[in-house]
Amino acid sequence: MKPEKLSDIKKELSGLSVQELTEICLRIAKYKKENKELLNYLLFDANDPLAYAEAVKSFLEEDFKTLQKHYYHSTKSLRKIIRLMNRYAKYTASRQVDIEMALWFCSNFLLYADLKSSHKPLQGLLIRQLEKISKLLPKLHEDLQFDYQSEFEELLHRAENQARWISKSLYL
Repeated sequence: MKPEKLSDIKKELSGLSVQELTEICLRIAKYKKENKELLNYLLFDANDPLAYAEAVKSFLEEDFKTLQKHYYHSTKSLRKIIRLMNRYAKYTASRQVDIEMALWFCSNFLLYADLKSSHKPLQGLLIRQLEKISKLLPKLHEDLQFDYQSEFEELLHRAENQARWISKSLYL
């Protein structure tokens, strides 16, 4: 069965009463956890996406603090953190929140992960986040771009000093 176009759904929803819309939203929220989380964000947190990002960071901070030192287990845990971080950032639909979360991840990676490990998948997690930041930076407003660019360069400098396998020149 093929779903209708979004414009057709919008037309149909505009003709419904508030009670019917409420019932539809609650029914959608029952079927998938992500729908419920998105609805929760839209209703309670959409007015301040940066505060929401801070709440997500504090929620995920525990996962970083309990990160195991063995490269296999830490890679799995870090992938889980990235997956959750991306899901929560997707709700905001804000590039600023995306960059904020990616910078936070990279700085915590430098604090808690085993930087001496030569495990390529573990190294790739940090590298992909750095690439993500370097691609998102030019898409921001100029004022935000300047602020985040300096923070990004500082992060790269720290990464280059702590992890010898990072090359700063690749991301600038």
